[in-house]
Amino acid sequence: MEESVRALFPRYYDERQTRSAVRFVAQADPQLIADGTYFVLESSGDLVGCGGWSRRDRLYTGSGESAADGRLLDPRTEPAKVRAMFVRSDWTRRGLGRRILEECEAAARREGFSRLALLATLPGVPLYRAYGFEPLEELETALVDGVPIACVAMEKLIDVGRDVRDADEENSARTEAPSRSAPGSGGRAPRAVGG
Repeated sequence: MEESVRALFPRYYDERQTRSAVRFVAQADPQLIADGTYFVLESSGDLVGCGGWSRRDRLYTGSGESAADGRLLDPRTEPAKVRAMFVRSDWTRRGLGRRILEECEAAARREGFSRLALLATLPGVPLYRAYGFEPLEELETALVDGVPIACVAMEKLIDVGRDVRDADEENSARTEAPSRSAPGSGGRAPRAVGG
């Protein structure tokens, strides 16, 4: 996480903002891990990508603590939150972020959510747009130490018909070809940590 922020954030943020993001944004969120909603991608035992989703109210790791952070979201009226997405800088542009987003979307869909929401830092905006997230609002948010960073609030409708198509594709892949995998991921799907 820290390596990703150190390498990618300076293209969008100044030195002070990058330093603050390394400290407050590039952190594993214990709640995502405890909930089993955080995924990692490995290559030869090295972590090369991670990210997760939450059924809880907290929007991003660097926001500090709030009493509402642990509140369970209502999937009928609220979007699940995509959080803490990082890809190691030497592994970007290989489909790893998309792979994790697909896992997040499928898991949230299974729990009855129809939308995903996130607060994107600027390096992540191209990935999220390519995946179908729509920007709702550009804003500036303050990290725990008060350092402001520009972000984009984004949302995406979950493709509820995808479960049926995924099951059909998985069944035909079992009989016709080896399973698809992200380049360099050793053929394994993202694995959830915690839970």
